[in-house]
Amino acid sequence: MPEMAISEDEVRHVALLARIALTDEQVATLAGELSSILDHVSRIRELSLDGVEPTAHAIDVTDVTRPDEVRPCLPRERALLNAPEADDEGFFVIPRIVGPGGDE
Repeated sequence: MPEMAISEDEVRHVALLARIALTDEQVATLAGELSSILDHVSRIRELSLDGVEPTAHAIDVTDVTRPDEVRPCLPRERALLNAPEADDEGFFVIPRIVGPGGDE
């Protein structure tokens, strides 16, 4: 399959879309590197994959999380022990991070 070359103008266009500033030297380097990547992809496309099942992982992946178990929770007093501020009802007091909305 013929070599798939990316021009420096194409690199500049993609950099503009990605809002990445590149020097002329970086553009030249990336044009070569991206062309090389496309050549590798082109070679992979030539492989015969008849009978090969599509996969998301090269090896089987198993779930390694622990089973859910009911366990006692942390007592409220202990959870609030190091809180900078708590209210009279036993809740954390945090600073407002969103301005007032609506009619407030």
